[in-house]
Amino acid sequence: MRGRLIYLMGPSGSGKDSLIDAARDALLHLDCVVARRVITRSAESVGEDAFGVSTAQFARIKREAGFALCWHANGLDYGIPAEIDQWLSEGRNVLINGSRGHLPQAIARYPTLLPILLTVKTDVLRKRLVRRGRESAEEIEARLERNALFSTDAAQDHAEGIFQLDNSGELSTAVDNLLTLLRREGVSAKPHRV
Repeated sequence: MRGRLIYLMGPSGSGKDSLIDAARDALLHLDCVVARRVITRSAESVGEDAFGVSTAQFARIKREAGFALCWHANGLDYGIPAEIDQWLSEGRNVLINGSRGHLPQAIARYPTLLPILLTVKTDVLRKRLVRRGRESAEEIEARLERNALFSTDAAQDHAEGIFQLDNSGELSTAVDNLLTLLRREGVSAKPHRV
């Protein structure tokens, strides 16, 4: 049996990294590995637990087929290491921090992936973005506008099979709802893994 790719998306500041970190131990019980992204951002930068590489290093890894998926967004390059294919072939489930804009390409490569969009109310998002201090006031407003676009596409998301998960409240509630969704969609530890 092959594992399932869980493709978590959401606007910057929606709490993807916090949700992943808080759910990490529980995900292990579902035989779910969290893949670390490779990002062309300094390792000293504040943000997710990712591998920071230079633009040249990223290009070399891409040329050498070291990425299962990769994309460019917000002035950075993002890559998901090719080792996820091995994990999936072993029957393990894999959760990645993906990009909404790259979802069609991800579905083309992994047709059975489980797309989950993490949403957050605008006022909550504004507070989170200001608190983390990574963006200027103009960049925060641009991210808030993008979040509004995410929110208005709810009906289209449902039609496309994208599950929405609200992360405006307590993180523990979002973790519980994520785990419930995964179990409901058949993501579980396999009894006999190769």
